[in-house]
Amino acid sequence: MSLEDFPRRFAQAFTAQDAAGLAALIAPDGTLQSLTGLWAESPEEIESAFAAEAAGIFARARLVTGKAQIRALGPHNALLRQRYTVSGARDQSGADLPRFGAMLVAVLEVGPADWLALNLSFTALP
Repeated sequence: MSLEDFPRRFAQAFTAQDAAGLAALIAPDGTLQSLTGLWAESPEEIESAFAAEAAGIFARARLVTGKAQIRALGPHNALLRQRYTVSGARDQSGADLPRFGAMLVAVLEVGPADWLALNLSFTALP
């Protein structure tokens, strides 16, 4: 996977509610702050956080990719900022929530096969 593929793969896994696929984008020693504010520090916690969101508020959510910025931090690291629009989220009663903007910020490191996030923060925009 190229560096430019990372945000697309994230959006595809998020839209498919693929918690294992999302967790696989994060390094084994990486960390996550999820869109609902969950913090996770191990592969198991990260997958569990994504699974909880996929079973709840984001069970039918979709991401539309917006503006991205990638900045090299050296030959093996990069900073990714990717804007998304989130639609299809639902509240606890099952009612549709309005579309909203979200920002994925990730510090990435290239490994033998893929770029992986050392830290991934996915936050709602005001």
